Amino acid sequence: MSASSPLTVPDDSPFGVHNLPYGVFTTADRPEQRRIGVAIGDHVLDAGAAARALGESGFPALDASSLNPLLAAGRPVWTAVRAALTRWLTDESLRGAVEPCLVPRAEAVLHLPFEVADYVDFYASEHHATNLGRIFRPGSEPLTPNWKHLPIGYHGRSGTIVVSGTPIIRPSGQRKAPADAVPDFGPSRRLDIEAELGFVVGTPSELGSPVALADAAEHVFGVCLVNDWSARDLQAWEYVPLGPFLGKSFATSVSPWIVPLDALAQARTTPPERDVEPLPYLDDRDAAEPSGFDIAFEVRLNGHTVSRPPFAAMYWTYAQMLAHLTANGASLRTGDLFASGTISGPERETRGALIELTWNGQEPLKLADGSERTFLDDGDEVVITATAPGPNGTRVGFGEVAGRITPRPAG
Repeated sequence: MSASSPLTVPDDSPFGVHNLPYGVFTTADRPEQRRIGVAIGDHVLDAGAAARALGESGFPALDASSLNPLLAAGRPVWTAVRAALTRWLTDESLRGAVEPCLVPRAEAVLHLPFEVADYVDFYASEHHATNLGRIFRPGSEPLTPNWKHLPIGYHGRSGTIVVSGTPIIRPSGQRKAPADAVPDFGPSRRLDIEAELGFVVGTPSELGSPVALADAAEHVFGVCLVNDWSARDLQAWEYVPLGPFLGKSFATSVSPWIVPLDALAQARTTPPERDVEPLPYLDDRDAAEPSGFDIAFEVRLNGHTVSRPPFAAMYWTYAQMLAHLTANGASLRTGDLFASGTISGPERETRGALIELTWNGQEPLKLADGSERTFLDDGDEVVITATAPGPNGTRVGFGEVAGRITPRPAG
């Protein structure tokens, strides 16, 4: 590629040809037409337009207005599309046809990239679960007896999953502090974040047919960043005995770019050593390839870095989460999303939620501008980013998932 070509992408670009994440975008001149885009350097390739310009008629899913048809097509098609995109973007003889299909990323409006079917959120970090156990059950064993035997999770609300940049309206609900005689109703006073990784399901499964560990990659298309906003005061009062409800269901933000699993080959890593032998359907010790990922997260609050959670520290892998999710015969649907739960490491600066960073508000977080936070104030903006190792020393970028807290309107 010539130096003047937008396809000349620096080796250190997180959106190089080694990545090629998928999204859905519009432009100011065509605001009603949602198109599948692929991030390359500082641009977005209009994938459907490129296929037409090159006379490639074998990829009809690229002309859709969401990623769902591509997700449903299955792994052989995912592999073929990725190979085609790589060729289109690297073959200099195709540059004349491909370059007109590029849009500067700054001019692209990014949307929720797929239609979410079901949503499941897990609790897969031992460090996070241990910290919360110590906060809420001091003097007792921090992990519940079942925690190291199965990936704990809950079914969430897919209709309130929103794309990065969507304002987050402070939720209201019942609150009851320990010293209060009765609950009251009002806006959450303890609004929190949870830095997570989400897994996007493409190929569905049949009802009654569990998905084996070895088959996880046949069903999971790729990953995205997740911020599972949490109203801790609402959650604390309502969650006994059934679990998360209004404290979680008001909004979950996801990044607009879906990084394909194939882009994370160099990021695969062995999960931490487990001290409890899992049951056979969760036993991954003889797996052909590890299902952990070396992904470095960064959490910024109002521009200040407050945490760097390491995904490599997660106890349960995505393959184990998927195997357990379907172990009872529950079926997968195209567009299902399951998230890891809060990512936390062993040190304070690697905790992925404010409830841990501030120890439930007892140790306020001091920001670089001199301000302090225990939980989120109105106007606060949270931005979560992540990168992973790619081939030949490159880095795979995930973009960002961002959200700003807005007060609940009066009335």
